[in-house]
Amino acid sequence: MRVSLSRWMIRFTRGLSLRGKILTLYVFILLLPTLLLGSGVVYLVVRGFHQNYLSTVDETVRQTAQVVDFSKRSYDLLAVRTATDGELVARLARQYDDMSEVVDTVNYVDRTFLITSKYLPGIVDFRIYHTNETLVQDGQLLWRPESRTIAGQEESAWYRNAVASDAPLRWSSVPGNAKRTVITHKIIDRSGVPLGLVYILLNYDAVFGELLDHPFNDRGSLFIVDHDRRILAATDRSHIGKPLVLSEWSGLPAEEISAPDQQLDLTNSKELLIVKPLSSGWNVVSSTAMKQLSVQNRTILLLIVGITIFFLLLSVSLMMAVVQNIVRRIRKLGSRMVDVSRGEFEAAIRYNESDELGELENRFNLMSERLGKLVEDITRAGLQEKEQAFRALQAQINPHFIYNSLGLLRWRALDAQDGEQIQIIDALSTFYRLTLNNQISVIRIRDEVEHAKAYLDICQFRYPGKVGIDWEIDESALDLYTIKTVLQPIVENCYQHGAIVRRPEALIQISVARRQNRVILSVYDNGQGIPENTLRQLATGGRHGKGNGFGTANIKERLALYFGEDAEYAIESELGQWTRVTIDMPACTVEPTIRKGR
Repeated sequence: MRVSLSRWMIRFTRGLSLRGKILTLYVFILLLPTLLLGSGVVYLVVRGFHQNYLSTVDETVRQTAQVVDFSKRSYDLLAVRTATDGELVARLARQYDDMSEVVDTVNYVDRTFLITSKYLPGIVDFRIYHTNETLVQDGQLLWRPESRTIAGQEESAWYRNAVASDAPLRWSSVPGNAKRTVITHKIIDRSGVPLGLVYILLNYDAVFGELLDHPFNDRGSLFIVDHDRRILAATDRSHIGKPLVLSEWSGLPAEEISAPDQQLDLTNSKELLIVKPLSSGWNVVSSTAMKQLSVQNRTILLLIVGITIFFLLLSVSLMMAVVQNIVRRIRKLGSRMVDVSRGEFEAAIRYNESDELGELENRFNLMSERLGKLVEDITRAGLQEKEQAFRALQAQINPHFIYNSLGLLRWRALDAQDGEQIQIIDALSTFYRLTLNNQISVIRIRDEVEHAKAYLDICQFRYPGKVGIDWEIDESALDLYTIKTVLQPIVENCYQHGAIVRRPEALIQISVARRQNRVILSVYDNGQGIPENTLRQLATGGRHGKGNGFGTANIKERLALYFGEDAEYAIESELGQWTRVTIDMPACTVEPTIRKGR
């Protein structure tokens, strides 16, 4: 019957717009039954509200208790771990004769616990008190009790009271300051002798404020009560620090009973009291106001709820059929949106209904088709633009003019029998043969190495005897492919930015190594290094090279153009000591091409 009714409803609403479907369902399924039966629903609504209110209050208190319990255990764990740290206990018990040992202990405490004290939110102050006369107080984590004021007391008296307490771990409020809470934990050696105290000052608002402020829409109060039944946190902060008296708890100590104005007595309260004990021995207590419901309202509510439930079940069955149809189509549309976001523009959504969703599906198909064409056009244009820009960089000098000029100079040098000039001219010819060749972007590693060697030969003639060159070439990598002009710019930076010629025993090491399916190109120099801020700018692309050569950004961009994320360009340096530039890329036995995804 339910299936037949669902099919009839879909056929009935097929020709309607989405708005018409919603209005039809509302009038026939919700509005008319509600108007006919509305006069009898009040009682059950009130009763349901009453019970729901009780359940909500109980669940709210339970969840609050869980949060408080978890939060307390977290702060307790921080205090316990600090107080029981074996190294800290040993250092506090040690007698110091050497100031270097004192400094070592201070550094250990700061290094170990300074970060630890920031693990949890709401920590205003974190201290480790001690009474070791041979150990200093650094004013950061290590303190000695003196005449200062802390937690509303004189520091020395507060320390003596805390150490003399039976409980090793204590939570307490700060007298006169409802915005602060204190955690203390005694530090004791193996023989039971107290060595110090862990002191944690918490921001009350950060730890308890959000949990306890304005509970139950300002219609009740929450209290957090410690082991001594003293209020540690409350909605009304004027009650903080007072003992809490409940009929289910045994009496308070005599000194507290003698001052009834200093305690909060809820034994005769007419409000709803809920007590949730915590695993740590604390309790979360709630006090909420209740409203009495009349017998007449309850009877009317009971009658109307029964009839209303019948119509609601019927309406839900009919409505779900239509809603599921709409949801199915919307999900299909969402699934296609995910495909489009991944770059899949080919598939279209099938639709056979002429409502608003059908129109949306039709427009989505048109948009997907046009978007695919647009992305394809943009990708093609981007590839062409990058290739033209790179070639424009290479075409800044007329190659034929330079070749002819070098040939003339070599002829004159031969005529003058000047062997050194001939070597320089040959190196320049080798260097410009690759640099000015605008027809290729990918070469073998062998040619790239020769190009870098030609540049270094020129530099050796320019700075004779000043820089040592060390080559480490893996012969198995020379016939692999790389993009051209990647080694020479790095070597050039050794001279221009590394000031290598001014260094004693200057050295440049160039290595080419093949590691399975990877090729590692590396250039090391012992020049002046690179400052840390410059390294960060180079890593993020915030700094570009100057001049007409290929800088770091250009090399990284071309590596990404051909290899994407499969190639890595890394710079390591120590200022005033050394710099190493490493290129890690795939070992290509065939010429790589520009990736379409770039």
